[in-house]
Amino acid sequence: MIDFYSQTEFTLENSDAICDWISETIEKESFEQGDIAYIFCDDAYLHKLNIQFLDHDTLTDIISFDNSLGTQIHGEIYISLERVTENAKTYGVSFAEELHRVMIHGVLHFCGYKDKTDGDQQRMTGKENESLGCRTFV
Repeated sequence: MIDFYSQTEFTLENSDAICDWISETIEKESFEQGDIAYIFCDDAYLHKLNIQFLDHDTLTDIISFDNSLGTQIHGEIYISLERVTENAKTYGVSFAEELHRVMIHGVLHFCGYKDKTDGDQQRMTGKENESLGCRTFV
C-alpha cells in the first residue's frame, strides 16, 4: 500500500494514478510493493530529520528510510515541498515534474540504486528518466 501524508496544506493530485505508476516502476525493477509512506513537509521539518538521523546540517529535497524485507519494498519517503519548488525553478521544469522525479528517486533508492558517485548519479538519473517517461497522468 502506498500512502500520502502532508505536514503542510499540500494535497497530491492524481494520487491513484501516481500509486499505479510507482507500483509499475517497482515491478519493472523486479521488486514487490509493500508499505510505502510519502510524507510531504517543509524545509524546517526535513532539516530537523537530516540532523537527527543523518547528522547532516543541510537542506535537502528528500530523505528516504528503507525498511524493505528481501525483495518487498517498505519505507518512508520525506519530501520538502520548498526544495522541490526551488529545484523546479533551477532546472526549468514544472513543480509536478520535479515532484514526480523526487518521488520516484526515493523508490529507486529502495530498489538498490545509489547516487553518491558520478557514475551512480548517472545511473539513477537514467532510471528516473525511464520511469518518468512511463507516466500516463502528466
